[in-house]
Parts: sequence; C-alpha cells; structure tokens
Amino acid sequence: MKRNILIITCLTVCHFAVYPQEVFTLDKCIETGLQNNFSVRISQNEEQISSNNATIGNAGYLPVVDLSGGYNGNVYDYNYDYSDGTTGKTSNINSGTTNAGINLNWTIFDGFGIQADYDRLKELKRMGELNTRITIEDLVADIAAEYYNLIRQRIKLNNLRSAVRLSRERLRIVEERYIIGSMSRLDLQQAKVDFNADSSKLLTQFETVNTSQISLNELMGLDSVNRILKIKDTVIIYSSLLEEHELWDKTLSNNALLIASQKNMTLSELDYRKVRSRNYPYLRFNAGYGYTANKYDTGDVDLQKRMGLNYGITLGFTIFDGMNRKREQRNAQIQIKNRELRIQELELSLKADMSNLFMAYKNNLELWELEKENLVAARENYEISIERYKLGDLAGIELREAQNNLLEAEERLSIAEYNTKLCEISLLQLSGQILTYLHPE
Repeated sequence: MKRNILIITCLTVCHFAVYPQEVFTLDKCIETGLQNNFSVRISQNEEQISSNNATIGNAGYLPVVDLSGGYNGNVYDYNYDYSDGTTGKTSNINSGTTNAGINLNWTIFDGFGIQADYDRLKELKRMGELNTRITIEDLVADIAAEYYNLIRQRIKLNNLRSAVRLSRERLRIVEERYIIGSMSRLDLQQAKVDFNADSSKLLTQFETVNTSQISLNELMGLDSVNRILKIKDTVIIYSSLLEEHELWDKTLSNNALLIASQKNMTLSELDYRKVRSRNYPYLRFNAGYGYTANKYDTGDVDLQKRMGLNYGITLGFTIFDGMNRKREQRNAQIQIKNRELRIQELELSLKADMSNLFMAYKNNLELWELEKENLVAARENYEISIERYKLGDLAGIELREAQNNLLEAEERLSIAEYNTKLCEISLLQLSGQILTYLHPE
C-alpha cells in the first residue's frame, strides 16, 4: 500500500513539475496547428499549383512561338551507265542543308473551347482554395475536440485523485479501529482492496491523459509530441445557445462540402461547353520567318540560300467524326444531372446530420443540467456517509457505495459536458462556422 501511495505521489509531482511556462489557449493551439500541420501545408501547396495553372496561356489564349535550327548532310557515291555502253563513277559527293527559323501557331477561334478551358482553370483554382478551407476546418474541429478531451481527461484525473484520497482516509480510519479491536480484519482487507482499485484507476488515467496530450501535440505539428501542455481552460463551457434554423441557413450558404459539390456541377457545365465547342468551325493562324541554305558538290549551283516570311490561315470544320460529338454531349448532360442529384443528396444528408446533432446537443444540455444537480446530491450524500462512518454508524460497504456514486456522478457530468461540446463543434463545422474557434472574440 505504501508503495502505491509513493508511486501515485511521484506521478502527480512529475505531472505538474515538467509543465512549461507557456500557456496554451484553444485559439493558440489552432494557430500553432495551422502553421505546422502537414495536411494543411500540403493542401496549401496543392492550392498554389491550381493557382499557377489558372493562366490564359494554359487555357490556349496565347500563341505558341518556336525557335528552331538544324543541319542535314548527305554523302553519296554515283554510278553512271551511259547509253553507249560506257560507265562512270563519282565518289564522296557532299550535300547539306542548313536551316533556322522562328514559327508562330495561334488558334484564334475554336468554338469558345478556349474560353471554357480558362473558366474551368479558374474554377479549379477556387476548388483548390476550397479544399484548403476544408482541410483547415477539419483540423480546427479535430484540435478543438482533442483540446476539450484533454480537459475532460484531466478533470477525470482530478476526480480519481480525490477518490484515492477518500479511500486512503477510509483505510486510515479502518487501520486505527483495527488496532484497537473495533473493526475486523475483513474490514481492513476490504478497505485495502478498494484503495488499490482506486489507485489502479488513477494510474490508468495518467496514461489516458498522456495519450490525449500526444494526440493534441501531433495535430499541432509539434516535434516534441511528448511535451506536456499547460492549457488555460480547466472546465468545459459551451458557447451561447445555438439555434437550429440559423444553423441550417448557415449550412446552406457556408457548408464547405456543399459549396464543393456546387463547384463540381459548375465544372461539369464547363465540360459540356467544351464539348459543344466542336459544333463550331475553328480558325488558326500560323507564320514563320526562316533561313535555309543548301550546299551541293555537283551541278552548276554550289550554294543556294533562301530567307523569308511564310504565313497562313486555316479555317476548318469537322463535318463527321463518327457521331462522337453527340455521344460526348449526351454524356456531359447526364453528368450535369448527376451533379444536381448529388447536391440534392448531400443537402438531405446534411439535413439529417443537422437534425441528429441538434437533438443530441439539446439532450446533452439537459443531461448537463441534470448531472450538475446529481453531483450536488451525491457529494452531500458522501459527506453524510463519511461522518456516519467515522461515528461507527455506517458499514464500510455502504460508504464505498456512496463514494462510487460520487465518482460516477462526477464522470457522468464530465461526459455530458464533453458530449455537448462535441455536438457544438460538429454543428459549427456543419454550418461553416468552425473558424469562430480561432480568435473567438
């Protein structure tokens, strides 16, 4: 027993002794996570890629200019058979062509396909920003949930410490009475068993607190994941009471997943515009300026040079392509309808989630109020029980029951507080307001 007391005392001292001076609030944890979290940083890099791609050049508005040069040479041996029956041979005849030039190719019109491509690139840029927002919102929700879980686990740790102190006091009383012969050895052994059981729960809870702390450090992207955080809040409090209709209005206008689904529909409409552009003729312009030199070892001309401008315009129209255009247009229209159905499906799913979460939110608020009353009653009941126990008017098993009732009441209150906060976090994320946890003022 003394060994258990020593271990628990050492753990308690170490738990507080290594606390750093820096105090973490929820918004500080979120700010740290936004700076360090790898998922956010990767998403921001991907957003930058989509932003880099949204240019008129990538869409095809601008011409393509190529500069090229080269040399081609030939070495031949000629054999001649003349009509009079004689023959002749010329060996190592060299000829070569040197060329250099600059060429421009420009699609002036392709049935509005270029415009559709540019609009699509801009939508993909916005999708990149939206994906970063979704990643950030997920991170904020995860950090907030783990932050309050750490508070809950530390509250439970303190409750278990109190339970161990109560069990230790009961054991002290039993030992004194056992020495003077007013209590049996059975009472003493039962008090020791209860004390050891509470001590075991306390030791296990230290591990749970440490696990929650590591999870929070990981979400914040801290290298020292074992760092013990000194957080400002010691109790869980909820924000001002949420209203369901206001949350739903915010969800329809701000929910990131719903906005992303609407963006996907816009992309499908742009794909349809791109396919329809093939119903129109195309107009292309090309021009070039080049230099060509041909060198000969035979004939009357040794070197021929040519320099000048070439240009042309091409107007074309695809008359028949195996009916692929019609097929692709029909498929694009079906895809748009599917996007509309997915939006409706998502809205229905969000509505169901909102109803379930808000019902759980209201129930947990009521449980919270009820458990606060239960805790007052359980604490008063224990105080009466311990006084009666000290007077010898109450059995040890009845005192133990009162102690367990107090611990259970404390735990139920803690769970109700935490579940209420989880519902609040989920409702705010669903309605696109989760970033209010960052700088809540």
